[in-house]
Amino acid sequence: MKSTKPLWRLSVTTSLEAEDAVAELLGATLGSAAAAYFNLETRVSLVTTFSEKPFSRTLRGEISAGLKQIKNCGLEIGAGTIEIAKVKREDWAESWKKHFHPIEIGDALLVKPSWIKQRPRKNQAVLILDPGLSFGTGQHPTTSFCLGEIARVTKNNAAAKSFLDIGTGSGILAMAAAKLGYQPVHAFDFDPESVRVAKANAQVNGIAAKLKITRGDVTQLKPTIALKKKFDLVCANLISNLLIAERKKIVAQVKPGGTLVLAGILAAEFSEVQRAFEALGLKLVASKVENEWCSGSFSFIS
Repeated sequence: MKSTKPLWRLSVTTSLEAEDAVAELLGATLGSAAAAYFNLETRVSLVTTFSEKPFSRTLRGEISAGLKQIKNCGLEIGAGTIEIAKVKREDWAESWKKHFHPIEIGDALLVKPSWIKQRPRKNQAVLILDPGLSFGTGQHPTTSFCLGEIARVTKNNAAAKSFLDIGTGSGILAMAAAKLGYQPVHAFDFDPESVRVAKANAQVNGIAAKLKITRGDVTQLKPTIALKKKFDLVCANLISNLLIAERKKIVAQVKPGGTLVLAGILAAEFSEVQRAFEALGLKLVASKVENEWCSGSFSFIS
């Protein structure tokens, strides 16, 4: 019998720039999944989580302190208002799902939540991914660009390619690479919860044996000398400051002739990131601006 007890909703009004960080904050503080919805008209993001128990009085203060930390890191958090309300369970049970839709990466890949019944096209790989604590369901412009590049690179060369995902989050990019025939596929994230979730997602999709997902820190990456330890395609979906600071270590993971995809970059900051990586012998071969974000694909200058 379904419960008729009400749920408690906690929402934070923020900016597109900070929605991922705010979602991580709510997930870490409350221990429950947070979903973000961006309104194209108002340019405002609403990050929301639910609980069967009332939120404690101290939570608002903890979240406010967390929002200040996010702001101190240089992200514009927008209004940063916190709202707590009691809602009917039947109103919530299905309504939040409407913000998550299937994503098709050409004829190569279909990414969809488990409740969507859409069938793949002929020869189209399927990736099941439900919203959770770790960022990455394919909805965000930076993630969708990376997915497109993974499909493009393997289409241009059908031979098995190696793949590295730096900052894997939900594991979506690594799983997409495995589904599309990349081998080997390695991924890491600094957040142990992200590593746990990524491994769980790989299990759901039946590809856990094809991935190596570990906890790691991009700042601790070692320059890779051995060619066999470098990768044909490397994706780094990180904030621009971290990309620039660790650019040499990131570039050292890419094979000669390989491709490096950089994402998670605000459009206003992309030119600085581009200059930093071009100074290391790379050239920009593809880029895309969507909303406030810009992503780019780089290769070595021949």
